[in-house]
Amino acid sequence: MNRHQTRPKLLTGMGRRTKDADNSHESVPWRSGDANLHNAALDATFRSCFSPPAALRLCASCRDSSGGRSGEPQVGVFRMHNGAFCISRRSRSIYITYMYNAKAYSAASATSPLTSTTISRRDPTEQDVQIEILYCGICHSDLHQVRNEWSGVMPTVYPCVPGHEIVGRVTKAGSAVAKFKPGDLAAVGCMVDSDGTCPECQAGLEQFCPNPTFTYNFPDKHLGGVTYGGYSDGIVVDQRFVLQVPANLQLAGAAPLLCAGITTYSPMRHWHVTKDKKVGIVGLGGLGHMGVKFAHALGAHVVVFTTSPNKKEDALRLGADEVVLSRNADEMQKHAGSFDFILDAVSANHDISAYIHLLRRDGNLTLVGAPEKPLALSAFGLIMGRRSLSGSPIGGIAETQEMLDFCGQHNIISDVEVIPIQKVNEAYERLLKADVKYRFSIDMASLKSE
Repeated sequence: MNRHQTRPKLLTGMGRRTKDADNSHESVPWRSGDANLHNAALDATFRSCFSPPAALRLCASCRDSSGGRSGEPQVGVFRMHNGAFCISRRSRSIYITYMYNAKAYSAASATSPLTSTTISRRDPTEQDVQIEILYCGICHSDLHQVRNEWSGVMPTVYPCVPGHEIVGRVTKAGSAVAKFKPGDLAAVGCMVDSDGTCPECQAGLEQFCPNPTFTYNFPDKHLGGVTYGGYSDGIVVDQRFVLQVPANLQLAGAAPLLCAGITTYSPMRHWHVTKDKKVGIVGLGGLGHMGVKFAHALGAHVVVFTTSPNKKEDALRLGADEVVLSRNADEMQKHAGSFDFILDAVSANHDISAYIHLLRRDGNLTLVGAPEKPLALSAFGLIMGRRSLSGSPIGGIAETQEMLDFCGQHNIISDVEVIPIQKVNEAYERLLKADVKYRFSIDMASLKSE
C-alpha cells in the first residue's frame, strides 16, 4: 500500500467500515496484538475492521502526546513498514489519516533549547494544500510559548514546534482545491482552522471563532496531540486558511506579514485610517515598524513615539512624518487632543493615560502590545473626550489576504534579518534584548542539512 495513493477513511460504529471519499473499500493491513491500542473497544473495532497481516507499532509521538490537553487518550498513531497512519475517535466514529515525516525544530521543555527533530504531518486530503516552507518569521509569541510564559492562558504542550509566519511553495493540492496548484507561492498565518459555522466565522472574523485551531500548540483534530508550526520543512493546511502571496514580494520579508503585518493592518482598517488622518505609533519594534509602513501607505500623517532618540532616523526612513520622544513632556503636550488613532505596540509597562490625552474627540487608542501587568488608566481621560481604548488581535482570513494584496500593491515587507534555523536559540536571546531590526526570518533551506 502506497501511503501517497490512499485517502483518509471514516469508520463508524463498532466494527463497520464505510466508504471513503472516492468510494473505495480498501482496508488497512492490521494484525491484532502488534500495537498497544488505547482501549479494548478500539481494539475490538480494529479486529473486525481490518484484514491481516502487517505489523504496526505505536509511535513515540502518540505515546507522548496522544492525550492532548485533557490528558485523555484520543488518538493512536501507528507506524507501518512503508508509511504511517493516525487513528482518532470522534464521538462514535473512527477516522484514519495517513501521514509522512517532516524535519523540524522543537523545544522539549520550557528550559530546553530548540533542537532538530522529526514530526508527523498528515497527507493532504482533497481539501488540503501541502506546502514546502521556504521562510518562517520569528514572532515574540514564539518565545513566550516555547518558554511556557502564557501558562495561565495557553499552557504549552511539549514537544513544541513554534512558527506562524509561514511562506512557501505548494507541492501538492487536493482534488477539491481551486485556488492553488503545485509551484504556487502560498502563506499560512496564525490559524489553520475554525469551526466555520459560528457567527464570527460567517462574518469573516475567524480570529474570534470560539473553536479555532491555531497553527501550533493547539489541539490537532486530525492527528491528535497538538498542532506543529512553521519551524519545519513543510506543512499541510486546509485550503480555506492558505493565502496567496504577491509574486513581487521578497519572501523572507513577507513571512512576518502573516502575524506582525496583519496585527497592525487590521485595527487600522477597523478604525478607518485613511488620507488626512493623524496617526500615532507607540514603539518602534517588530509591530511598530509595520504600523508605520501601513499608516504611511494609507495616506495618514504618521507620528512615532519612542523613548530612544537613536530611532528617529529609522522612523523617518520607514515613513514617519514626525518623531516624538515620549519622555519629553513639552513635545507630548504639543500634540494634545490631535490624534484620530493611536496604535500602541509596546509590551512593557508604560503610562497609557499620557497617550489617551493625545486623542481628539472620538479618537481611539488600540493596544496590540500585551504588557504583563495591568495598565493604570484614568477614566476621565476617556469620558471627557468620548475617547475609546480597545485591543486587537490578528485579522480574519479575507482581511489577511487583503493585507497581503495591499503589500503587493505598495511593495511593503517587514525589515528582516535572515538567519539559518541553527541560530534560532541565539535569535531568541537577541529578541529579549530587542537586538534586531526588526524581525528575524528563518531560511528553511538550512533545515536540509539536519
